Amino acid sequence: MAFVLIFYFTNLYTKNNFYQRLKERATIAAQASLEKDEMSLNIYDDIRKRHLQILPQEKEYIISMSQMEELSRADSLKEQPKVLMFQKLIKELSNGDENLNQFPPSFLEGIISEEYVQAKMHDTYYVGIPYSDNQGDFIVVISAVDKYGQSKLSNLLRILIAIFLAGLVVIYVVGSYYARQILKPISKITTKANQISAMNLHLRLETGDKKDELTELATTLNNMLNRLEASFEIQRSFVNNASHELKNPLTAILGEVEIALRHERSKSYYSQSLKTVGKEARRLELLVKSLLKLAETDDSKKGLNIESLRIDELLLDVKDDLNSINPDNNITFDFATFPNDPDQLIIQGNKSLLKMVFTNIMDNACKFSNNTAVIIKIKADDMNVKIEIMDYGVGVPENELKSIVEPFFRASNARNFKGFGIGLPLAHKIIKIHGGQLVINSTEGAGTLVLVTLPNSLPHIGIPS
Repeated sequence: MAFVLIFYFTNLYTKNNFYQRLKERATIAAQASLEKDEMSLNIYDDIRKRHLQILPQEKEYIISMSQMEELSRADSLKEQPKVLMFQKLIKELSNGDENLNQFPPSFLEGIISEEYVQAKMHDTYYVGIPYSDNQGDFIVVISAVDKYGQSKLSNLLRILIAIFLAGLVVIYVVGSYYARQILKPISKITTKANQISAMNLHLRLETGDKKDELTELATTLNNMLNRLEASFEIQRSFVNNASHELKNPLTAILGEVEIALRHERSKSYYSQSLKTVGKEARRLELLVKSLLKLAETDDSKKGLNIESLRIDELLLDVKDDLNSINPDNNITFDFATFPNDPDQLIIQGNKSLLKMVFTNIMDNACKFSNNTAVIIKIKADDMNVKIEIMDYGVGVPENELKSIVEPFFRASNARNFKGFGIGLPLAHKIIKIHGGQLVINSTEGAGTLVLVTLPNSLPHIGIPS
């Protein structure tokens, strides 16, 4: 685009400059031809010297207006326009220059009207000016070919084309080099990413020291790989733990049946074997139901029966249930932080699921503290209800606390307590479904604080009513 503009304005300047030169030469030609007898010798010689610098194919036409008038008095031309008379007169003076007779009427009319006119036909430039002296009124037409200007334009065109083509080559070479340099990190990222699979998720992309978009991309991909690796580890741990938990009761049942069938046994022995099989079957049933419930909470938030619940009444119902199951529990409520406005205690949720959550948390607090004191506090504001459940049991080792809500995970110091490691993961999912949050703080040997936060109005949670 720049080259096109350069050539266009250079061509325009060359053309206008040549027209100006022709206009000056038309004046010089008129002075040299019409005022010779009125000038001093020195002035005349100066004019002739300047005028003798002939332009290529330069021609001069000096036409007297009196000749036009004489021509107009001829019988054959009386009724014809002045343009036709002027063309006839030009033809007589043109010496074979047919271009003069091919000009549009506007050019000829401009000359007749004694105005400056200019035109170009083919490669020849024409300029016409009026001129007056003591001999009368005249029209001066001068023509020439701008070979020098055309040569400059042709040379400029060749140079611009050469520069353009050379520029294309340079741009291609430099662009290819820099494109390879720019795409090189992307190629490295692609190659490294193709090497990463489920078998070597520990591999990571090189981020480098530069702070640019590619570094940000590599960092983002590494973060994604971190999440994938953690997800795979959780899945692998889940499968291993689930297999172990399912295998134990099945092994006990099959072993008991095999031993009972190996020889004839007494009635009391068969009765004891059936009790053992029933116990392991109930354990297996409880495990399967827990797994189904866990899978059910993974499916969707939709389809839940949502109702208005008073969180204090819900917790008292759970306490009554635990009194029947575990009469030795030592659960107490601390009402020091109880809100003054009872409406702040109303939440929207599924009653059976939330009872399952608090039953599991409160039962764990009793179980892992060997039925020592468990204190429950309720706090509320205009946005949320917070339930704190504090026990003084065995606690959870600090390095294992982050895995406490993973399915089938059990802390290393909880192996002697009954359970499958499904209760807390299930509680975590149910609370999340209700738009809440479960936070567990624990110190090994000192106890555990479980904080449950739930929104206390329907617009704050993403579940249907």
